[in-house]
Amino acid sequence: MSNLRIYTMNSLPRAKEDFLKNLDAIRGYSSLTIQTYDHALNAMLHYSEITEEEGVLNINLMPLRLHIAALNAKSIALKLSAIRSFVNYLRSQGTLVHLRGDESIKIPKSLPKPITHEHILHALQHADATSALAIKLLYTMGLRISELTHLKMSDMEEGWSRIRGKGDKERDIPMIASISALVQEYLYANPSKVYIFELKGKKLSENSLRYMITKAFAKVGLKVTPHQLRHTYATELLNNGARIADVSELLGHSSMATTQIYTKLGNALKMDHYHQSHPLCQIHEDSQ
Repeated sequence: MSNLRIYTMNSLPRAKEDFLKNLDAIRGYSSLTIQTYDHALNAMLHYSEITEEEGVLNINLMPLRLHIAALNAKSIALKLSAIRSFVNYLRSQGTLVHLRGDESIKIPKSLPKPITHEHILHALQHADATSALAIKLLYTMGLRISELTHLKMSDMEEGWSRIRGKGDKERDIPMIASISALVQEYLYANPSKVYIFELKGKKLSENSLRYMITKAFAKVGLKVTPHQLRHTYATELLNNGARIADVSELLGHSSMATTQIYTKLGNALKMDHYHQSHPLCQIHEDSQ
């Protein structure tokens, strides 16, 4: 308890600095994320209505909400999220805070951006063995990067792999023979104790795998995240006739509603192809 510090209205700027240091030292946030939080909190301190009564800080965000109303929904939501985190920090330090005007806003879901098969093959030609295997596992199994990190040798057998996803839920995903053989070749050249991806007997972190994958694509001039490979896996399956219920189960989604975003992506691609291919669409565009 001796490390706790109760903040007052006048010491909120100091509280902000302490909070940002906490994000850096304790939570390990990137400098870019911390800068984003800093901008949001500066706006809160400048535009919000802040009072103090009987030891309780009252922060009314409505003036701030009016000031940032012209921003897109995602930007507003990010600022509100940063402010809520700051308020939670104040409360954890023993400060009593009443926050108003922080109601969430609905953010429209953006369509995922899959990678073409040709681009993936191009990146694989320039990737080292570890990066290549990671890319192929993500692309052929639709894994999250966290699931790839925790993938164990014992999880793979007889053409299937048992994946532990969110909430420790397990699902079985088929592995094509060439990928199973590639895993065995990799493990022969890079002996592991428990996990597929290890370094000096320790599991590779998500950040390490993510860096290797993005670096492999950067070599061929592409900016690709591991999650885009998961998007590509789902999109390819649905565009080639897989049932949405099966794809939902393979992805480990708790609801098919989450999987339906990929069907919307498929429709968007079909619309683009339609406009590019149909002669009447081409004539109409040429006349503009």
